Amino acid sequence: MPRRLTTVLAATAAIAALTLSGCSASDSDGDAGSDAAAGGAFPVTIEHAFGETTIDAEPTRVVTWGWGSADDAIALGVVPVAIPFQAYGGDENGVLPWIAEALDEQGADVPTVLSDSTEPPYEEIAAAAPDVILAAYSGVTEEQYELLSDIAPVVAYPDEPWSTDWRELIEITGTALGKSDEATTLLADIDDTIAEKAAAHPEFDGKTVALTSDTAGVFYVYTDADPRVTFATELGFESAPSVAELANGESDFFYTISYEQLDKLTSDVIVNFAATQEESDAFLNAGYAQVMPQVQNNAVASPVGAAFVASVSPPTGLSLTWGIDDYVAQLSVAALAADAAK
Repeated sequence: MPRRLTTVLAATAAIAALTLSGCSASDSDGDAGSDAAAGGAFPVTIEHAFGETTIDAEPTRVVTWGWGSADDAIALGVVPVAIPFQAYGGDENGVLPWIAEALDEQGADVPTVLSDSTEPPYEEIAAAAPDVILAAYSGVTEEQYELLSDIAPVVAYPDEPWSTDWRELIEITGTALGKSDEATTLLADIDDTIAEKAAAHPEFDGKTVALTSDTAGVFYVYTDADPRVTFATELGFESAPSVAELANGESDFFYTISYEQLDKLTSDVIVNFAATQEESDAFLNAGYAQVMPQVQNNAVASPVGAAFVASVSPPTGLSLTWGIDDYVAQLSVAALAADAAK
């Protein structure tokens, strides 16, 4: 066992013993039949990039690391005992708005928020006395995985860091928590919501879209592999052919182009994400943007705010529907402007 964890683990042994009774932030006086059904799902073995992890019994003290696992656990009715600090989109305490709202709706307290760091804060995680650590959308290295595994079973990502599909993440979380049926229901509910929005907005159907951001002098275009683009196509849009034509292989999820190339990024509608209103306005008023037909036609949706950008980058079991009404309203205005320009 790594020396730096020995003292902390010894100190938390008493806490861990207390948790054997099943007391945790996610416990409730809920339906005993449901508890029994969840217990019947164990032991469960989950394969991942570093091998496989077996969870012997239904977790009662869950720690999450990375992105999305905390959201999905809460969406499935399990409140973790510790969650990561989210600097982008979170409040001053590192708590994302959709997590805060969901906890409030459930009458639950905000869990311990771990320190804001790129490396897992091992001592803090050990102090939380987890019986499972969910890190299926994260950047943990094999060394970090081994260190975390000295604390509790760790569910890592299936293949590559920071690349787990958001739907698969919900499924993995459900499996780890004995909530597979609830995960299936959650996914179906999300799909129904998206389908309802698409049906209510026939102006989206068949229109081409390009999703972008203009940040610190760099213009980003998001590829079909990015979940933001997938979300737009599920609403009825089609990814503009120009997005694929201009791709330079810079990344699977995005690429950058010069401002001189913006006239080649043709589409019916453009969605430009911005962290602040000032950033959004700067793009719309920039001379280089005026060459774009979408800008000339006011066929631009401009989602603003770190929280909103985070909610779809990638989405989670809580975040995707959190801002969907405002997003769809902006898309509708842009799509109707594209129609008017024809």
